[in-house]
Amino acid sequence: MIKLVLIRHGQSVWNAKKLFTGWTDVGLTDLGVEEAKNAGKLLKEAGFKFDIGFTSYLERATRTLDLALGEMGREDLEVRKSWKLNEKSYGALQGLSKVEMTELCGDDTVHTCRRSYDVRPPIIDDWDPRHPKNDPLYADVPTQELPATESLKDTVERFLEYWSEEIVPELKEGSEVVISAHGNSLRALVMHLDQMAEDEIPKLNIPTGIPLVYELDEDLKPIKHYYLGDAEAAKAAAEAVKNQAQA
Repeated sequence: MIKLVLIRHGQSVWNAKKLFTGWTDVGLTDLGVEEAKNAGKLLKEAGFKFDIGFTSYLERATRTLDLALGEMGREDLEVRKSWKLNEKSYGALQGLSKVEMTELCGDDTVHTCRRSYDVRPPIIDDWDPRHPKNDPLYADVPTQELPATESLKDTVERFLEYWSEEIVPELKEGSEVVISAHGNSLRALVMHLDQMAEDEIPKLNIPTGIPLVYELDEDLKPIKHYYLGDAEAAKAAAEAVKNQAQA
């Protein structure tokens, strides 16, 4: 049996403010730090060791993994970073309030921007400082690959490309793997692993800072999956994610 652990980063500063975040590089709140540390404690108690870790370019995911590994005493773990594990780009919505957008445009419009499979939010202009072309964090990425906006479908495609090329080989060698990423990039992977239909994915909400464990067979098909810790707490945290656009 092969074990894979997914961690959505702890609460970020913009999560707390209910803003569209996307590729904007924001840090963790104090609560987010505690969530990340608690994830590490749960993983240590469950006996995880890990052979390799993967994360995005964004601080909220990288720091979550650092803090979790620190609690486990695994600061020495090899960790690979890729922009292909980044959150979905929310384009020109990044930095705007989900609550205010709901009041202006209606719940259905905001839900579509947040949760739909193939609808892209409005694009960011090339000159806009929010465009990743203007961020030195992506200096090593070909500019034509940097998105001005993305649908979940776009996020699925880039995430699964990296999954197939970099993560699957590690799992097939029997490595115990941890991925620290984001709500939508992890939804992309869960959709793939659980063979979810496109119309099912809008209902999936992944809570922050709670390790999601997948037990896989030799063909990397899920045997089962579960959250570590209190099941009711995980359910409540997922519901909080669902309601972020509400006042």
